[in-house]
Amino acid sequence: MMTFELLAQMSAFNFSCFSPLISSITALNFHEILLTILSCQMIVDIIHPGRANVAKSELQGVVGSMYKTASNLVVLFGFRTKYGGGKSTGFCVIYDSEDALRKFEPKHRLIRLGIEEKKERSRKAIKEAKNKGKKIRGTGASIAKHKAKRAAQAD
Repeated sequence: MMTFELLAQMSAFNFSCFSPLISSITALNFHEILLTILSCQMIVDIIHPGRANVAKSELQGVVGSMYKTASNLVVLFGFRTKYGGGKSTGFCVIYDSEDALRKFEPKHRLIRLGIEEKKERSRKAIKEAKNKGKKIRGTGASIAKHKAKRAAQAD
């Protein structure tokens, strides 16, 4: 486990006083991948003394302005507040375009961001589709799953 001083020395960026609510944000470049699709992917340390935590929507704006990109292309997730409070660590991915965001982000994060809507299905319909798929083996299984999905959507 690294101390905060060592973490601050290793940091690629150290930004302070973006707003009176956030006293300091330290963003660490974690691993740059797929440069044609992603701007960057990083670990984000947030120091927030006097507050329980910081809203992701607020952080999206701050990180978006730091990297000169639209805040809707910034995806923040996996934040954990350190014991004792005052500091949180999470993960951030910044995409170049909304098409790339839709293509590579998991569906549950797209729903959280409000890009996609959650399909409400009954518990019974989900279980019936699952059990119907279990009964058929081989190549017929994919056909049965497709029929079950259509039946569930029709309900």
